Amino acid sequence: MTTRAEQRRRTETRILAAARELFGELGFDRTTVRMVASRAGSDPGLVMRYFGSKEQLFAQAAAIPADGAIEGTPDEIAAQLTAALTGKLAEEPTTALAALRAMFSHPEAADEVRKAMTEQQRQIAGQLRGDDALVRSGVIGALTLGLVVSRHLVRLDGLDVPPDELMAIAGPLIEELVIGSRPIE
Repeated sequence: MTTRAEQRRRTETRILAAARELFGELGFDRTTVRMVASRAGSDPGLVMRYFGSKEQLFAQAAAIPADGAIEGTPDEIAAQLTAALTGKLAEEPTTALAALRAMFSHPEAADEVRKAMTEQQRQIAGQLRGDDALVRSGVIGALTLGLVVSRHLVRLDGLDVPPDELMAIAGPLIEELVIGSRPIE
């Protein structure tokens, strides 16, 4: 037997999934609470009761999940970053796309993207050697963001190839940025 709490969690999960899809497809301005409720098989009043407002629904739907800690040797860090980017290129990151699409017109989305990117950038920079570690980790973030936006939102020509083909080009760039200037041996 399903408890009320379980039913509520399931309904919230369906609503958030529908919101992520619609915010990702249409952006914040064109997505309505009615559209989210319809896609979730729910009622607009229930969406408002659970989330309070469209803005609060968006904040939860567009919260970018962290990739997890990036740590280890430079080679391990490069491998972790490359694997994370490969995953983002292979599957449309629905949650992140909602925030990315909306960040150009919705200040809260821009803040969410900046917060998530800055957090990861600083964490990565803390693992890298060299005085320019923060700059290099920023370029890694920009490369990641640029490839994800260009492939999934802008759909640039040439980026519709399998992820391993893109990573054959981007992977060595990430490795070089992680390692930085190598000492001459």
